Amino acid sequence: MYYKGWYHLFYQYNPNDTVWGNIVWAHSVSRDLINWIALEPAIYPSIPSDKYGCCSGSATILKDGTPAILYTGINRPDINYQVQVIAFPKNASDPLLREWEKPAAYNPVATPVGGINATQFRDPTTAWYADGHWRMLIGGARGVRGLAYVYRSRDFRHWTRAKHPLHSALTGMWECPDFFPVSASGLQDGLDTSEPGAKYALSDFCSLPSVRNTRQNT
Repeated sequence: MYYKGWYHLFYQYNPNDTVWGNIVWAHSVSRDLINWIALEPAIYPSIPSDKYGCCSGSATILKDGTPAILYTGINRPDINYQVQVIAFPKNASDPLLREWEKPAAYNPVATPVGGINATQFRDPTTAWYADGHWRMLIGGARGVRGLAYVYRSRDFRHWTRAKHPLHSALTGMWECPDFFPVSASGLQDGLDTSEPGAKYALSDFCSLPSVRNTRQNT
């Protein structure tokens, strides 16, 4: 993410060991994408929704320029029960975005209800805006079929699941789905996730990308 002259890189990190566990969001910043400065973790367990871990997610720049982070929290010690959590900068004027807060009024923003497998419901994508709604995807599974659930919101705080997933396939759990714009005119520059008229590529860890229109099944 690029914000106020700095590139921000967030990544999964165990501050206590070299194996998976005790997961937080490490945070490094750079002016040039070559030289990086490691900061304190940006996201770490601090509320009931993420008490047992802060797993993968994404960052989105809202229409007013404010960054927001969506990520998967683990909120039960007995099973890997997954919910989606939102965080905003504590001080948006800080270009390094060193502190983030998780509003109790909104969190968790999505829970595994309506037959969703609570242990396979994670990795919200960077959101995109169209037709008056923000949309994001969340990876899931039903049996051996991987799913890309669609959630939408008008205010980026209250989210509702669409009736049908964007896509499903016999791939197993869809880890870290991604849905990003691809220029229809052949331009080589990168596009904002909300670019009007763009085609979108859907991909994840388990399957090859496919190109879809944002209006399909959303």
